[in-house]
Amino acid sequence: MKHLATALLLATMTAASAAAQEFADIPGLREGLAAIRLQAGALKPELTILTPSEADSHRLGHSPQTARMNAAAAEPEAAQTPDISQYPVRGMDISNLEGDIDWTRVKGPGLSFVFMKATEGGDWVDKRFKTNWTGATSAGLLKGAYHFYNFCRPGGVQADNFIATVPREAGALPMVIDFEKSKSCAKMPTKKVFLKDFAIFVAKVKKAYGQTPFLYINLGIYDEYLAGASDGYKLWIADPDHTSPHMPSGTSWTFWQYSWHGTVSGISGGEVDLDVFDGDAQALASLAKP
Repeated sequence: MKHLATALLLATMTAASAAAQEFADIPGLREGLAAIRLQAGALKPELTILTPSEADSHRLGHSPQTARMNAAAAEPEAAQTPDISQYPVRGMDISNLEGDIDWTRVKGPGLSFVFMKATEGGDWVDKRFKTNWTGATSAGLLKGAYHFYNFCRPGGVQADNFIATVPREAGALPMVIDFEKSKSCAKMPTKKVFLKDFAIFVAKVKKAYGQTPFLYINLGIYDEYLAGASDGYKLWIADPDHTSPHMPSGTSWTFWQYSWHGTVSGISGGEVDLDVFDGDAQALASLAKP
């Protein structure tokens, strides 16, 4: 029986090989199959989960979906130039993508604060966070840290990552939770599941720092996940396309990210996100932890 099975297997393999060769000889078949494979690849949905190193690209407002979601949620109108003339308290937000920063040259007229990326998800830490954290102090800027929230990771795990990374420091601004859709979460949760994880995250960071986090939002993510659940939180709106920020109905803003293409002395690693605070310098300082 063993020899018979071997013979049958060899015969089957030989027949398959002959059939493959016969089909391969049909004119144009090989090229046609290659074209079909390419078209199938183009139609395949994106289900990529980013590795921690690939997550370096996440900056406030720069996930691939943010601009599209803002455009879809905003009122239909042509892009406008932001008018920040009535907001003298200005700052920036940064991450490792800005490269090495010369903090001795950073602070200039009107630059009062900086928020910097600290963590993402449950295990990623910005490689320049510690340097930026001490550098901002040396430049005399009010500073705060932000966490890029991964909708596919438990809220408690993400809070632990942030708490283990960011010092409890007097004079620091409240942390910011950056809510954006991204490739790091291929299948977004329901609002009910998200709100449960969100509550766990907030409870942990409030206990650790004694401050309520700010929420960084775009219009799309707010409508889908935070509408009706943001009372008591100060909002930071991403909206570089209008004269003044368009907010969800019944809400107000504390920070406005009005540009993704700024330049700041001492930063040569690329464009910098620019922001304004809705208030005076004293009001901003009052938000910092005593």
